[in-house]
Amino acid sequence: MGTSISVLIGPPAGPALLPARAMTIAAQAMLVRFEQVLSRFLEDSELSLLNRDPREQVPASALLRRAVHAGLWAAERTEGLVDVTVLPAVRAAGYTASRAGLASVPLADALTAAPPRLPAGARANPVWTSIAVLDDDAAIRRDPGVLIDLGGIGKGLAADLLADRLAGYERFVIDCGGDVRVGGSRPERWPVEVEVQHPLTGAIVDSFQIYEGAAATSGLDARLWQREDGSFAHHLIDPATGEPAWTGLIAASAKAPTGVEAEALAKAALLSGPKGAPRFLAEHGGLVVHDNGDIQPIPGPGAAP
Repeated sequence: MGTSISVLIGPPAGPALLPARAMTIAAQAMLVRFEQVLSRFLEDSELSLLNRDPREQVPASALLRRAVHAGLWAAERTEGLVDVTVLPAVRAAGYTASRAGLASVPLADALTAAPPRLPAGARANPVWTSIAVLDDDAAIRRDPGVLIDLGGIGKGLAADLLADRLAGYERFVIDCGGDVRVGGSRPERWPVEVEVQHPLTGAIVDSFQIYEGAAATSGLDARLWQREDGSFAHHLIDPATGEPAWTGLIAASAKAPTGVEAEALAKAALLSGPKGAPRFLAEHGGLVVHDNGDIQPIPGPGAAP
């Protein structure tokens, strides 16, 4: 998935479960299969085959259907800001192959040259609303030529599916490239501190204490490049314009019960800009980082004043 994944597993809570060490091997196999089915960077992945299929209705595995369900849910949850059909725009911006192992250009340079800041918006006629997951028929229906890319939602889903497998262990922590999922049968034994890094300085600026649930960060610094015309681009696309979004925020972190929701809320907060971000983060809490480096915590319900 173009990122590093860490899985920490505590003791099993019952005798029917695999020992933790054996379960880590099973978890790795599950994540490898997840990538083989859902990566847009693999020509023979099921997702890539779906995107090339000329038929309107295409047979789909349970995993692919679950993933597209998650992507459509995220689109609805964020009012179209997280749009799984912006792959043509992502490619047009220059993100055609995995950038794993490639260094990003300096974020400060990109901010200096970036266009005026504007909040992103949903498409006026969203394509994602035409996609249907047909579980009874084990198929996905969409207009031929509609390309689906799960983006960060895929990382959140991978963490969630693995969390389901690990629910019987006393404690587990999953880190899918910064999408963190925490849980287990005895979550009270070990709170997890999820540190938030400043996208400009790399310094740790805050942390979330999580007993059970998820946290995710969306930012401009991890996948940022310079195009041939000298302009800068990144992978967070404004669905309304089809261009990389420069909103006045350079990072957003969100807490939520699941990885998919945390990922969706973090991305929507960044895309909606300084004024729109709080309405996506206030339900569970989070923070945003502004273009000038300022950090703005957004407390969730019940947070200390």
